[in-house]
Amino acid sequence: MPACSAVSWRIKWKVYLTILLIMVFGFMSCTMSIYVILLVKKKSRSPYLMLLSFGKKFPRVSYKDLAQATGNFLESNLIGRGSYGSVYRGKLTQAKMQVAIKVFDLDMRFADSSFVSECEALRIVRHRNLLPILTACSTIDNRGNEFKALIYEFMPNGNLDSRLHQKGGPVVPKLLGLTQRISIATDVADALAYLHHDCRRPIVHCDLKPTNILLDDDMNAHIGDFGIASLVDVSRTAAVGHSGSNSSVAVTGTVGYIPPEYAQTVRASTCGDVYSFGVVLMEMIIGKRPTDSMFAGAVSITSFVERNFPDLVLHIIDSHLQEECNRFIKGTVATENEAYQCVLSLVQVALACTRPFPRERMNIREVAINLHAIRKSYVAAIK
Repeated sequence: MPACSAVSWRIKWKVYLTILLIMVFGFMSCTMSIYVILLVKKKSRSPYLMLLSFGKKFPRVSYKDLAQATGNFLESNLIGRGSYGSVYRGKLTQAKMQVAIKVFDLDMRFADSSFVSECEALRIVRHRNLLPILTACSTIDNRGNEFKALIYEFMPNGNLDSRLHQKGGPVVPKLLGLTQRISIATDVADALAYLHHDCRRPIVHCDLKPTNILLDDDMNAHIGDFGIASLVDVSRTAAVGHSGSNSSVAVTGTVGYIPPEYAQTVRASTCGDVYSFGVVLMEMIIGKRPTDSMFAGAVSITSFVERNFPDLVLHIIDSHLQEECNRFIKGTVATENEAYQCVLSLVQVALACTRPFPRERMNIREVAINLHAIRKSYVAAIK
């Protein structure tokens, strides 16, 4: 009899355990199902969610606001395309102002991280020569797809590239004079000096080029597109004042403006930005992109400029500058010409920025100081 009782107790215990396990797994399955249903409903509930804003200066915006501002992202409102998305011109009804809306193509690799990088960088910067960000939108569109966009002040005079290299079209922008080119270069140098030396954490832009330099109503320059910017590890700052980022991701950028050392390293550096600035300055002086067909094989924009400096500088500058400064040719003594001396000084700065070895390059603060002096001297001379 006792043996039978023990067997009966074991059977009952197994039955109770089985029932308990069924209840536990049933409860967990039910909970997971409810969670999934709520998550789906949350995503599909409204395409107009508002998630983030950059302070009280500007109201939060929804997908609906941005679609309305751009006419549902019409092609006619498209003003540019970048590595990770498209930029549209729009007018926000609530703010009654024109804006530039950068919509990220989230199917592109690294587009999402580019959005995050730009948000992180722009949240901590405040400078008159950086493109002002107004707000950001991270939500779901009207098809239930993830949507991310950044909203900037609209720059009515386009970018530097469109001013240096005019294309055929209904509206042809006015070419830049020498004074304007000096001022733009000075603005850009000031912005870089701020990013490298005056931020709470130094920032390396990593993709400085004419299309990322925007011009406002008064032709003041603003650096934009911080999609691949890197925060600098201040503990690794070099003695010469250049510093490297803490990024372990392969360095990217735009062909022609990427410094040569980036082919051997995975760390961006402030002296890399200085190199890119030097190439941009050369492009502003000679009117040729670093990817122009004339630069092939062993000939690069930097070697071309260096080879013609200083004796043949007059022959390689932009044709519009030659027309403006016609005393280059007609003057009795070219070396006494203020315009000639100005261009010569600009080329010297550009060459100092593009030295092959990073430590040999001029510090961006020194660059800015030199450019301010060049501008002051030239403006005083032509009055």
